[in-house]
Amino acid sequence: MKNFILTAFVLFAVFTINAQSGKLKKADKFYSKIAYHQAAELYKELIGSEVDSPKLKAKLADCYFQMGETELSEKYYSEMVNSDQVENKDVYQYAQSLKENKKYKESDLWMKKYNEMNPTDGRSKEFISNTNYVHKIHSQDPYFKVGKLSINTPETEFGGYPNGEKVYFVSNREKKIAVQRYHSWNNKTFLDVYEAEIGANNEIENAVFHSKKTNKIYHEGPMCFSSDGATVFFTRNNMSSGKARKDDQGIQNLKIYKATIDKDGNWNNEEELSINSTHYSVGHPTLSPDEKYLIFSSDMPGGFGGADIYKVELLENGTLGQVQNLGNRINTEGQEMFPWMSKDSVLFISSDGHLGLGGLDVFAIISNKNGSFKKMMNLGKPVNGPKDDFALILNSDSKTGYVSSNRSEGKGDDDIYSVTLLRPIRVNLSLKGLVADSRTNELLPNSFVELVNEEGKVVATTRSANDASYYFDLEEDKSYTVRAKKQDYFDDVRAVSTKNLEENIEVLEQDLLLEKDPGLSLYALITDAKSGLPLDSVKITLVDNMTGVVEEYTTSTTGDMRKALMDKKLNDRGSYNLTLERTGYFTKTVTYNTEFDHEGQYDVHSNLNLSLDPEVKDLSEMIEINPINFDLNKYNIRKDAAIELDKIVEVMNQYPDLVIELGAHTDCRASKAYNRKLSDRRAKASAKYIKARITNPERIYGKGYGESQLINDCECEGSVKSDCSEEEHAKNRRTEFKVISTGNDNLKVKNNSTNSFE
Repeated sequence: MKNFILTAFVLFAVFTINAQSGKLKKADKFYSKIAYHQAAELYKELIGSEVDSPKLKAKLADCYFQMGETELSEKYYSEMVNSDQVENKDVYQYAQSLKENKKYKESDLWMKKYNEMNPTDGRSKEFISNTNYVHKIHSQDPYFKVGKLSINTPETEFGGYPNGEKVYFVSNREKKIAVQRYHSWNNKTFLDVYEAEIGANNEIENAVFHSKKTNKIYHEGPMCFSSDGATVFFTRNNMSSGKARKDDQGIQNLKIYKATIDKDGNWNNEEELSINSTHYSVGHPTLSPDEKYLIFSSDMPGGFGGADIYKVELLENGTLGQVQNLGNRINTEGQEMFPWMSKDSVLFISSDGHLGLGGLDVFAIISNKNGSFKKMMNLGKPVNGPKDDFALILNSDSKTGYVSSNRSEGKGDDDIYSVTLLRPIRVNLSLKGLVADSRTNELLPNSFVELVNEEGKVVATTRSANDASYYFDLEEDKSYTVRAKKQDYFDDVRAVSTKNLEENIEVLEQDLLLEKDPGLSLYALITDAKSGLPLDSVKITLVDNMTGVVEEYTTSTTGDMRKALMDKKLNDRGSYNLTLERTGYFTKTVTYNTEFDHEGQYDVHSNLNLSLDPEVKDLSEMIEINPINFDLNKYNIRKDAAIELDKIVEVMNQYPDLVIELGAHTDCRASKAYNRKLSDRRAKASAKYIKARITNPERIYGKGYGESQLINDCECEGSVKSDCSEEEHAKNRRTEFKVISTGNDNLKVKNNSTNSFE
């Protein structure tokens, strides 16, 4: 429905084109005034002329796109979208033209191109996040049954606005008047309001032209009525005293008017709403169920794109409150129009900016208790299709109503169709699944299942049915855990969340798999060595040294692993190697030997250190080593030095692939030869101490550098005299450790030991 959107209309006018050379200028003038029919006629004549260009074809394509002639808009866009003059708008509307022509795969290719050109556009981002949207929409169960109506003609009919026993719609069908006026958007006659009756099967019957008093010489359109039927809000072109009022570009925008209705159905006391403006359009009104708010569509400045959905409070004194945009969850850079709020607070809108099947699609928006909107869903087929589908309106029963569309199976341009609700439009969140044996997949009926909320409170319990199924109702924006229990089985606990669900997801599925308890089991808790907290995502490779069987586990957020020992009996012996791996941590392998001398669980972490050390860039991040001191002119290991060296021993035994180079340095005092020998003896003595206490002693070696690599200006060799303090000399007397290899390719080691090991 591109001939009554909120980008407004210009009045019919005739320009005389006297020369071929003036056609382009005249065409551009029509185009700037959104007189698309006249502009298209001229642009079409200029195709192939000396003024033909990709830009001209883009404007011609846009004219056809706005008039709903998407076969022609596709044709002319296809002839220019690969040119260097193509703009974002051209690519987007080409993609939309292809979609309206049911060429979804081709449309998706051009939407990907549009995303490359304009990745910040909300429509672009929504597409990239949901590239399978067509399949999702097609596969959902229908919300409505749609039926054809006899009221339609080859001209335009849309609406179906109920007021008591009456129903109103909008049409440009032929009427007996002396002068027919046409608007320049698509060279159609102007729209008027018709009054009818609701017949059997929701038919619209006995339609009559409402009145000349209501229907002025230009457009009248979408409307809504108060619950008592005494007030109407309706859309009309900007008029004053029977004359058109236009903005600075000569465009006659839309406004919302209010009128009272007398007992004979006449609309009296017409008045403009204060939210109107000459400079932009305001229209398509609907009332909230409590009639405290008027919801409408407008292209006023400050929105997100074309027309957006707004609301304004109807104050008790008859004035209007502050206009509020409903936000970017509802509004896009495209067109959002034809809002209608049902009695049960479901807001229906039509949008070409959200992902749909083509043109305008109808969306339902679920309301929060506080009046805000929380969930938006495409109503899918048969309400929506590749063409424009819009103006879904429900009667007071919230079950029957009307939708309008220019789909190909209709009688003419836009037609009205009846709709009947098939299933509730609401967020019905639920959890379902099966309880089964984790090894055999045997179904486990009569298992106890409980649902626990974020606070740890059990909010619901059930027993799995004869088919082992279970079911819980869930609340929105909550986190849960679901736990299954059965005698002789280990519990299974799973996390479930209703936060940030994708649209149209209402049923969550989670099977619960129980592991048979044989009476014996290994249990390992893996923690962070620094924080002591459980570690998730740890890969545990468990090797049974008795049988050679290898199994792999991955820890969850609880950081643990449990293995049922189904093949073990009391007094059997067990030997297991556990290799623990996690990104960002040192890999560790431990051996667990035990005799199964009692029933139940064996906690591996009670006997072995299963904490993982975060990977480090330097050895000093893993252990803190105090200065290693020696007696004057000696190199034997003192007790205080042994304490520090034992720290290195512990790390090297914990990580058997660690290779370290140990370097000793002196200050400048004494001769260079003496200092080099002394430092070398100290380095080798320190390395010898460590070698005697680690596996594979060749993993550490020592070297003395004497005074050759001072770290400050405290030189004192020969004739050079140093005035450095004892503290400054002490900085040069140091022992450094460089990690040569860790056996872990993910670890990059930084050397902070000056250039000792170059």
